[in-house]
Amino acid sequence: MRHRPGSHAGLLAVGALVLAAAGTLAGCGSGDSPSSSASSASSAGPELKVTGAYMPAPSMDTMAAGFFTVTNSGGADTLTSVTSDLSDEVTMHATENGAMQEKKSFAVPAEGTLDFASGGNHLMFAKLTHKPEQGEKVSVELHFAKSGTVRISMPVKSATYNPKTGH
Repeated sequence: MRHRPGSHAGLLAVGALVLAAAGTLAGCGSGDSPSSSASSASSAGPELKVTGAYMPAPSMDTMAAGFFTVTNSGGADTLTSVTSDLSDEVTMHATENGAMQEKKSFAVPAEGTLDFASGGNHLMFAKLTHKPEQGEKVSVELHFAKSGTVRISMPVKSATYNPKTGH
């Protein structure tokens, strides 16, 4: 068999396209099969990073709030609880339709973020051991279903602190 110059490169390109298409189609399925792309993606472990943590200086000595962002560059996880030396009663809340509702857990989406921000999801610290002052750092442990415990230091900012402006 005689090949024309350049035909070998063309065959390689066509072969690569066929393999790429086959790989793409193999990922498509009904979702019932354990080898579906959703199962494959979720089997990757979560890779969590917590940033922007802060606590506004509380106005009363019995309650405080806390905020942070969890960025996940891996598979899905769930924030199941939060503990702190500042309080034996740390609860997680969502603000839905203007009303605060306590939640037992929060999903941390695969390749996504979970935000705890003023006016939205937040932590509530009740029955404080002491009233934290601006400049203090509060030790907090975030407990995840798959990632285990992530310890963070939550700086106490001014009561009017806005992370968008830094004041």
